[in-house]
Amino acid sequence: MSSENEAPGTVGAAGRTRAAEAAGTAGAPGTAGAPPAVGSDSPFRPASARDEARQFVLPLVVRIEKDGPPARTDALETAARAVLVLLSDERAHGEGEWAEVVRDWQDARIRKVVRRARGAEWRKAGQLPGITVHGEAAEVRVFPPVPLDGWPKELAKLQVSGTDLDEPAPVAAAEPGLPVLWLNPDLDMSAGKAMAQVGHGAQLAWWALDHAERERWAATGFRLAVRTADPAHWTALTTAGLPVVRDAGFTEIAPGSATVIADHPGLTSGRLFAP
Repeated sequence: MSSENEAPGTVGAAGRTRAAEAAGTAGAPGTAGAPPAVGSDSPFRPASARDEARQFVLPLVVRIEKDGPPARTDALETAARAVLVLLSDERAHGEGEWAEVVRDWQDARIRKVVRRARGAEWRKAGQLPGITVHGEAAEVRVFPPVPLDGWPKELAKLQVSGTDLDEPAPVAAAEPGLPVLWLNPDLDMSAGKAMAQVGHGAQLAWWALDHAERERWAATGFRLAVRTADPAHWTALTTAGLPVVRDAGFTEIAPGSATVIADHPGLTSGRLFAP
């Protein structure tokens, strides 16, 4: 599925803001080396300070039973929605019980780790504080960030590699007007790798939207689609001023590879704003 060094990809987007790279070197479409655009609730330090800060990771666990694994796209979409559900949860804000650790996680190098569970392992994971998000058949549980060296034993023992997910039927075109996380057609990523990457894309979209857009999205249950762009469309997307996820290149793909572009109706160059 996914390994720990698959999740901390570099997240970048067009716009003028403070740097908010997840890891490595960030870049924006059409503006080499430009810092990514983020929302006002992503208070990032300079790169050196982020590296020196205590590092945290956002754990996601996908349920994969032997007899009924979810479809690949369903799992990817559910993982992306899970990240958004946690970011919008009242416990992650203000004086909420998760607020401090969520701030610390965002203030260091952003990391996401996708693990898999079934049967008793899944039930035990469900007893830890977190939120289970349901897709068509997929189930993904997202947990508040944990220190890199402080995983709960129930999660630490879960496997980070396993059978990749299949697509049992052709995937329909995304519904018009629906936010889409577009995958790079030139990259071959495992399901776990892709789940982490679309989680980054969803988070970057969240940062870039204003409060009203966030509220509207949340009211839909964070409906979104994950699709692989055709080559011509991908080329157009890279010059559209939309948020781009760039991978640190620890596994599977080359450093700096653009993995996901977040295409939300509210995400235009004019709507991105600086903190």
